[in-house]
Amino acid sequence: MTIPMHAAVVGSGPSGFYAAEALLKALPDISIDMFERLPTPYGLVRSGVAPDHAKLKQVTLVFDKIMQSERFTFFGNVNVGSDVSVSDLRDAYDIVILAYGASTDRKMGIQGENLQNSHSATEFVGWYNGHPDFRDEVFDLGQEVAVVVGHGNVAADVSRILLQPADELRKTDIAAHALEVLAESKVREVHLVGRRGPAQAKFTSRELRGLGVIPNCSVVTHDDQVVVNPACETELADRLNVNALQNVEFFRSLSSANRQSRRLTFHFCLSPERLEGESRVEKLVLRKNRLIGKPFEQTARATNERMTIDCGLVLSSIGYRGQQIEGVPFDLRQGVVSNQQGRVEDEGTQIEGLYVTGWLKRGPTGVIGTNRADSIETVQHVLEDLASRKPEPKQGREALIASLAQKSVRVVGLRDWLKIDGVERGRGQEAGKAREKVTRVSEMLDIVSLCHIHEPKEGRGIASGRLVDRGTFFHRRHCWHHRKFSDWPCSLVAQNRK
Repeated sequence: MTIPMHAAVVGSGPSGFYAAEALLKALPDISIDMFERLPTPYGLVRSGVAPDHAKLKQVTLVFDKIMQSERFTFFGNVNVGSDVSVSDLRDAYDIVILAYGASTDRKMGIQGENLQNSHSATEFVGWYNGHPDFRDEVFDLGQEVAVVVGHGNVAADVSRILLQPADELRKTDIAAHALEVLAESKVREVHLVGRRGPAQAKFTSRELRGLGVIPNCSVVTHDDQVVVNPACETELADRLNVNALQNVEFFRSLSSANRQSRRLTFHFCLSPERLEGESRVEKLVLRKNRLIGKPFEQTARATNERMTIDCGLVLSSIGYRGQQIEGVPFDLRQGVVSNQQGRVEDEGTQIEGLYVTGWLKRGPTGVIGTNRADSIETVQHVLEDLASRKPEPKQGREALIASLAQKSVRVVGLRDWLKIDGVERGRGQEAGKAREKVTRVSEMLDIVSLCHIHEPKEGRGIASGRLVDRGTFFHRRHCWHHRKFSDWPCSLVAQNRK
């Protein structure tokens, strides 16, 4: 089998890291370059996981170990699609794996969706998690009633953050600008709306139970009703459908008798029809649905009945789509890269050396751990294809690096990321939290330029890295001094990898 010398992974979220891990384990001579649009790694683990779910973020420890490999290089602050094309990557690398996720939200497509105070959950989540793209979004939380459209884990996160007392969030890594606004929030009632029934809600049972323990918050179902039809009963009886059964049991356990200062209400079988208001959202009109079809194939059929919720804020969480990049076949209907089990295809013909994994491959389903099996499947097909591929000379990363230099792209390497990481942790320590995220790319690049790390000249393992940013603090980090790299232009990467 011909073993390629280089692979490029586009995207630094879970699926990208799991693909890199699988390649590193399977091919002892391979080197991997990971490209990320932002200067920071970890994708949705950093900018999508709710700040009060710290345990879920511990998966970054696994990713840190992958980054420590001498055969792994991080190319942050490089936008594949503008700074470098997929065609350029294919010319430079034997293998290219697309793993940049599904970052575009699906629209409700209803009248009034563009009114003020109508937002996507993507914007809200990015805002409170400190994603640079959403740093300057404005959310009017001076409204008492909000509606969240969608019955999945992101909708649950959004509802919980809206109703959670600010003091419960102060020691998390929530962005400071978001905490300041949430602390003054007047939101006291959230309606969580789904188009199908309680048996079809996509919450994980653990996420759902978390909504039941929000301090000073009543959690109820509309009219105290949890209705399931015979087809739903059949679904719930399936032993493989335990999560749905647990969800329905949770809904049935709720009671409106327990009244608190805040309230979360679940609504089922409702679809948004239009938003009304003069210039901003004042009410949401919904159409009632009924479920039709066989068990596990039920769809929501609209009826002639309507329901109106008076509200001042609407956040939609009805799914995500991948973004199309030039040179990559894309399924516009599904919002994913056209592929068969991770092999990218153009009108049914496989594109040699180009693969996809994660949400960009299968759509926005599953949890963080789901991406490991997904990435392993893709890498298995990479290995199968390598057995029959004829070796072709590639331009190599040197030509690509030279091109980035000509475009004045400031590549953020691993050592640069450690500087940003150290500053965030230091600021967090001062604020009594795990980290205070830097939320602007310009500030991240300033930190990279201003900070320096003092590390031992010899040795490997844990070292006290002293980071200086017009002020001094100490932060314990791994020492990467033992690594050896060559043929890297100093202006781009050599200063970041030693």
